[in-house]
Formats: sequence, structure tokens, C-alpha cells
Amino acid sequence: MADAGNKKEIDRVSGVETTGHEWDGLKELNNPAPRWWRWVFLVCCIWAVGYWIVYPAWPTLSGHTEGKFGWTQHRQLKESQGEITARRAAYLGRMKGMSLADIRHSPELYEFARAGGAVSFKENCAACHGTGAQGNDVRGYPNLNDDDWLWGGDLDAIYKTIRVGVNSGHDEQRGTQMPSFGRDGLLTPAQIDDVTQYVTELHKGDAAPVTEARTRGAAVFADNCAACHGKSGEGSIEMGAPRLNDEIWLWGGDAASVHNTVTNAHLGVMPTWENRLDDDTVKMLAIYVHSLGGGK
Repeated sequence: MADAGNKKEIDRVSGVETTGHEWDGLKELNNPAPRWWRWVFLVCCIWAVGYWIVYPAWPTLSGHTEGKFGWTQHRQLKESQGEITARRAAYLGRMKGMSLADIRHSPELYEFARAGGAVSFKENCAACHGTGAQGNDVRGYPNLNDDDWLWGGDLDAIYKTIRVGVNSGHDEQRGTQMPSFGRDGLLTPAQIDDVTQYVTELHKGDAAPVTEARTRGAAVFADNCAACHGKSGEGSIEMGAPRLNDEIWLWGGDAASVHNTVTNAHLGVMPTWENRLDDDTVKMLAIYVHSLGGGK
């Protein structure tokens, strides 16, 4: 870089005085910043000073300056949450004393309840039933999107199931009582094999092949299973006995899974939510679950 001491000159091309700085033959022109740019910079500086005074900005040992307006993000969040809480309270107040059917037929309240139920479902139910309520047949958690219901799929039935639970210890609990036919020696291994084949082919109806094993299995089923599951395997909502003549299974529908269920039985458990969630939340959960597509 050349010495800037006495090197200033007028550039022959632009007619602008140079600063005297030169790098490898390239000379710097003395072009000041545009006037508009300087005015904008000055305004920004003034604005910054005003912002520092009005809003919280400067850090201090005890936190930060609050500013003349006293605005903070925490205060703004609190005000927003207060508004949301007030609106929610207004909707809940309208829901008080309303039946689930009345809520369902009120578009505004129905959408409010369904949205609230979706949030509660993710917080309380998704761990077992899945975030999409698809269930898990490996662990015995039912799919809530289909049209198979152990205890009924209308709004009132779903509400009661959520409220009292299944084998939960509640006085009004839904309770299942399937015996372990193999473990308790109620059926012989050969009978369990026969009834397993019969049950796994129930969904085929008249198309199922007629074999001696199936005939024997039908007799075992009629004597031991039909009282709860129905003569044709149609199930019983009153008893919580699942339908067996479709292809929807709670504990798996392959031969090995059915054989294990007949041998050992499965005692499904769902907690009662009556003392864990308020009644409004239970109602919203019932409406949300019913809206998933399988509600009756």
C-alpha cells in the first residue's frame, strides 16, 4: 500500500479526488456515503435510543431494564393465556348440563370439544392406543378408528368406558371374565387345537372348508364360547366379548395368537379416568374418540 501522505490527486476518469490510498496500482476514490443513507443511519440511531427507553433492553445485575411501557414477553404471554382461558371457560360454561348428543349437534361446541379431546388424548391415551388411535394388537390395546367395539361405540358407551375403565377396580367398571381354558384345564390340548382352527376360519363363513377338526371345533365353541361370543362369533357388547367372525383382532388373529388366547386368556386393563380427569375432559375425550370414524 502506498503512503497516503501526499498522494491525493484527481482521478482522470471519474474526476473524483482520491484518498491517497493505493493497492497494487489501484487507487481509492474519496466517495462519501450518499446523503439518504446517512439520514437513514441517523434515524435508526435515534430510533434505537427511543427503543432502549421504551422497551426492556439493557441487562442489569437483577435482570434487565423494564422500559417506560413495562412490556415483557412474560406479561404478553400471560395476557394471551388469560384470554384463551376466558374463552375456554365460556365454552365449558355452555357445555355444563348438556348431554353428549346435544353437544354433538351444536357445531361450535362440537368443534371445541373435539379439539380439546384431541389434546387430552395425546396427553393421556396415546401411550397405549397410539397417537393416531390405531391401537396395538401385540399388547392388546384396541384400535379406536374401526367399527369394532367391545363395550359399545355410541357416545354414551364411550363416555362410560373412559370414566369407569376396564377391570380398573371402579365400582361400575367394565369387566371381562374369559377363562383360561388351557391353563385351568377346562379344555384338552386337542380341543384347543380344534377350536383354534374353527375360530381362525370364522370370518370365512360358508366358504370355510368343512373338515373333521373344524366340526369338532364348532362343537367345542358351541359348548364353551358361544354363551359370550355368540352362536356365530358375533360378540356381545353387553358382556364385552369381542366379535370373532371378522378380521379385527385385539390380541392377534393368527393361529398361534388365538391358541395362546384360548389357553391363557387375556385380562385387559384400562384405568378409570373419573378421578384423574374432570368430567368436562372425559366428555371431550368421548366426543373426540367417537369422531375418529368408528363411532356409532
